[in-house]
Amino acid sequence: MSTIQNFSRRAFLQGMFSASAFVLCARLLPEKLWAEAEPSVDPVAATPFHPSVFLGIEPDGTVVIVASRSEMGTGCRTGVPLILADELEADWSQVRIAQAIGNAKYGSQDTDGSHSVRDFFDAMREAGATARTMLVEAAAQHWKAPAAECQADFHTIVHRPTGRKLGYGELVEAAARLPVPKKEAVKFKPRAAWRYIGKEDVRLYDLRDICTGRAGYGLDARLDGMVYASVEHPPVLGGYVKSYDDREALQVAGVRQTVTIDPFKPPHAFQPLGGVAVIADNTWAAFQGRKKLKVEWEPGPNATYNSDAYRKELEATARKPGKLVRNVGDVEAEFSKGGKIIDAAYYTPHLAHASMEPPVALADYRDGKVVAWAPTQDPQAVQATVAQVLKINKEDVICHVTLLGGAFGRKSKPDYVAEAAVLSKKVGRPVKVVWSREDDIKFDYYHSVAAMYLKAALGPNGLPTAWLQRAVFPPIGSTFALNTTYGDAGELGLGWSDVPFAIPNLRAENGPATAHVRIGWFRSVANIYHAFAIHSFADELAHAAGRDPLDYLLALLGPDRIVDRKTLPTDYPNQGAPYDAYPIDTARLRRVAQLAAEKAGWGKQKLGKGEGQGIAAHRSFLTYVATVVGVEVDGEGKLKIRRVDTAVDAGTTVNRDAVRNQFEGAAVFGASLALYGEITASNGVINQSNFHDYQVCRINEAPAEINIHLVESESPPAGVGEPGVPPFAPALCNAIFAATGKRLRELPVSKNRLI
Repeated sequence: MSTIQNFSRRAFLQGMFSASAFVLCARLLPEKLWAEAEPSVDPVAATPFHPSVFLGIEPDGTVVIVASRSEMGTGCRTGVPLILADELEADWSQVRIAQAIGNAKYGSQDTDGSHSVRDFFDAMREAGATARTMLVEAAAQHWKAPAAECQADFHTIVHRPTGRKLGYGELVEAAARLPVPKKEAVKFKPRAAWRYIGKEDVRLYDLRDICTGRAGYGLDARLDGMVYASVEHPPVLGGYVKSYDDREALQVAGVRQTVTIDPFKPPHAFQPLGGVAVIADNTWAAFQGRKKLKVEWEPGPNATYNSDAYRKELEATARKPGKLVRNVGDVEAEFSKGGKIIDAAYYTPHLAHASMEPPVALADYRDGKVVAWAPTQDPQAVQATVAQVLKINKEDVICHVTLLGGAFGRKSKPDYVAEAAVLSKKVGRPVKVVWSREDDIKFDYYHSVAAMYLKAALGPNGLPTAWLQRAVFPPIGSTFALNTTYGDAGELGLGWSDVPFAIPNLRAENGPATAHVRIGWFRSVANIYHAFAIHSFADELAHAAGRDPLDYLLALLGPDRIVDRKTLPTDYPNQGAPYDAYPIDTARLRRVAQLAAEKAGWGKQKLGKGEGQGIAAHRSFLTYVATVVGVEVDGEGKLKIRRVDTAVDAGTTVNRDAVRNQFEGAAVFGASLALYGEITASNGVINQSNFHDYQVCRINEAPAEINIHLVESESPPAGVGEPGVPPFAPALCNAIFAATGKRLRELPVSKNRLI
């Protein structure tokens, strides 16, 4: 019988680039993609000089830097080590980056929330400066000279009076014998001496491998004797298998067996969904065998979930008094005075992550221990989840992190890795679980649906004297605790409880909503729907007042100031950062709004029929971002996004090119969400399944021109992966209103007629 050999596009390209002849049956995977049976767990321990868990130096001068966070296209596998290399005064061409396995000694490895650089900026500088100090001392002792006469200079230590030099590799043995200096004895380089931080010319460490197909992603991991699995999940959250017939599935060539996975025990958290797995020699056989399964499901309580009815429920709740989130002044007293009152309701649907690489994981269970290879944003969550599901010790789970083909928050939820571990234990060999695109979209941890109601009283100058806002959405907390219906301080602190406007009477509320699907964090999280409502409403008020939207936005911000912490909720988390270091600074928000408008030519160009510009400015993940979108809507209602200008103040930036890339990507990502993003359900079953019904922007639909304007800043580093998304949708819809006079209060745009 003939067999089917899995053959990836990446492997095909490698063959084309590496040989003049191409043999279809040859194994072309690089050795580094073949999973190690007994993996090394500490990439720096073997180096003779390793004063930090993040750093080791070899005798040949190679600097080994551990990347403890995951690389999914954001550039943090380059950016975070780059901080250390700069402080070490290392030659970047002599740096080797080693990806860390899950281990608490590295601190949090959760690559979420746009805080990798912020969390590790000082720690990596300290590690680099400590090693540099020790190398200087080792050289000084070798020369019998004062350390003050010695200086690190591009991978060497120089004795300034004589010009003598020693390379880092020559000093590692002597440096390793020295005591690690105390923190207060280590001095950082001055900002003016930075070699890499804030520069434009450092390319991604993995760029060549990524472009030539040599980079290792989750699907590339291999183990001898491994099998493949495709899982038929319950179509409704909380459902389970009543019975199944696998006779036809077992007739498919390459299918070995079928295995059931137990349903989760509520709350579902990151547990596997349950279902029936088809185990096969290759993915094709597993997928084809799965199609032949006949499964009878018990759907469970969420079979009553229908999107249209649920939307009406959310919208009705949003018009009722809710749980108080923030209160300044007395809005009801101000509303009772009468005058010009304006209100509006906004709606955004569930969204799917739909990253380029669907979930995949390889796990090997042996003797009560698991070794896994996965494209995960949080290997420590993998350890905890696998240990919980298999009832083993967390320390007996090793998780290797591959490159991630996109993630957007989905791959910090390791249910798919737990599936592989469960199946490996059941079949007694390594198992690779591969999700299809349909699995990815139908069984996601969805970005929450939200209904919002806003109301304002306008004074004689057209500015609000009172502002009321209510948000209703099934919260992320429902994933981890039963009967959770209100958002927590973290979700509400993402653009809802921290509105920076200078309004004398402001009240923010949150209404209850029951979740019927898995809810998870998603690129920009609750900022997406909060920003859409707030900045759309601000634009509505501007037009109601007969004022320019930019001028009105700046007037809403009021005088340049630091928002008084006492006016914010007592539980306001500020993204986990100290407020004195990262306060809400309206001057910075004003500056990016003015810069984006200036670069976009706001008010300086005559717009033709069907053309319009819209603006929104939003602080998220401690970063200040303003976006101006320019559109054209033709006589048939066809929309073109002509130009996007985004101004960014992210504080101190490390790799400026990578930062710019993130905001360019955010414009395309934001356009996809705004134009098409929508997940719906009928009788608890998700209706969408692939890119034909969960669309992303095609090249002719994406913004034709994207300009990113970075503000020079010496403020502490803030987030860059997510903050570009929130202002895009309101700026786009505001531009559509300017072009057509049609106000869009619900997303996606494609559900609305534009003329």
